[in-house]
Amino acid sequence: MLIFAKIITKTDMAKQISSGIAANYREVIAGIQQHQFAPIYLLMGDESYYLDLITNALTDNVVTEEEKDFNLITIYCTRETNVADVVNAARRYPMMAKYQLVIVKEAQNLLNFEDLKTYCQNPLQSTVLAISYKNGSVPKNRTVYKLIQAKGIVFESKKLKDGQLPTFITDYLRQKQVGIEEKATMMLVENIGADLNRMAGELDKLCISLPQGQTRITPELIEKSIGISREFNLWEFRSAVVERNVVKANKILNFFNANPKANAPIAIVATLFNFFASIMQAHYSPDKTDQGIMNHLDIHSSWIFREYKTAMRNFSAMKTMKIIEKLRETDTRLKGIDKGDATDAEIMQELLYFMLH
Repeated sequence: MLIFAKIITKTDMAKQISSGIAANYREVIAGIQQHQFAPIYLLMGDESYYLDLITNALTDNVVTEEEKDFNLITIYCTRETNVADVVNAARRYPMMAKYQLVIVKEAQNLLNFEDLKTYCQNPLQSTVLAISYKNGSVPKNRTVYKLIQAKGIVFESKKLKDGQLPTFITDYLRQKQVGIEEKATMMLVENIGADLNRMAGELDKLCISLPQGQTRITPELIEKSIGISREFNLWEFRSAVVERNVVKANKILNFFNANPKANAPIAIVATLFNFFASIMQAHYSPDKTDQGIMNHLDIHSSWIFREYKTAMRNFSAMKTMKIIEKLRETDTRLKGIDKGDATDAEIMQELLYFMLH
């Protein structure tokens, strides 16, 4: 996953950034913190976490607290918002300050977004215009996109894949000089998922909960602070399935079935579906070496890959395909289609039996 960003410094020296997500957002924020502001920031994509980080950095650095009353304008876009209102705000001069900051939130709601090109052709140098375009991207062949790319910064943030989440967790904690055990990492990945805002919030909570003198997050701390069971959680269940450990998998599933509100069957099926879909991709990877499969699945940790290797060994490509079909069928039945008189617990027990036999 690559993110494109283009930075114009005060000397109009532009540079391309096309490395990983962490390097990109940090590079953009570093420029902001050094007060090397671009006249326009287009922040777009499906992962709002990084877009919010950059927006917050602009809010903290472009104008001082004393200047915000007059020089910070926030526009929340709806279908009724007029592009002219955005342009007029951007063309306004700052009051008793070097810059004004105009933040346009939910810009994907602007019906005539392309009309911003009239401003982007000649942006005001005393205005920093931050356009937050969430849950989608401006097509790269649009004139307005090309103008912003030429005049300022385009930053696109895509959703992280499951295999990238452990790296996010360890990197986030490393900045706080905190470590985390492997099992604790997978407990968070499987039970919180790719909602990075929620993940960051839970990691902050865990850091605050660390006993004095302790700098490593453990499964015990997660159980105590967040409420995710060390023994009965999605990662332990998936691991039991992968290892074809019938006793352990049934024990955890029985716990899930007894606590359906905390362990929704649909969420369990979704987790398994994503995992076995990745196993199917692994079976058909053009490069069958460990590194080749890791690259194909975008997995960056060898210890995470161990579970994938075990799954490939225990489930052939044909069995994996049949499991995926069964997961699709189970999902529809849990939603009430062709369910008959079966309970959710019975449907899940049937699914588990199918996977392990």
